[in-house]
Amino acid sequence: MAILEGDAYWVSATNPNKTFEPVYTVDLVVEDSVADDFVARGFKVKDLKINDEPVGRAITIKRKVNGPNGMVRKAPKLFDKNKVPLDELVGNGSRVKVQYNEWETTNKYGDFKELDFQAMQVLELI
Repeated sequence: MAILEGDAYWVSATNPNKTFEPVYTVDLVVEDSVADDFVARGFKVKDLKINDEPVGRAITIKRKVNGPNGMVRKAPKLFDKNKVPLDELVGNGSRVKVQYNEWETTNKYGDFKELDFQAMQVLELI
């Protein structure tokens, strides 16, 4: 498992985003050198904008709720800066550390590389 620090946007850590398929997710704005490293390794990095204003380069880290054969994945663990469990909504621009696992697969649709959302520590809550 690895950890990244950055500013969190569009966080769905305690309740999944159900717009399409249920997923726990965070768009993490990171430093350019970190974003460049992820691009070089084949991950998607997007230029995040809020109300047409550039925010920075973001990596999407997510965990699908529904897995194979009816499996249901648990929500990522959420902690405050003192590592005490937290049950709050995390607002856009909050400073966080995100723990994730890298994984990749190949199927009939192509090659895929993703980051599985394991846990989040909120350093500065907005």
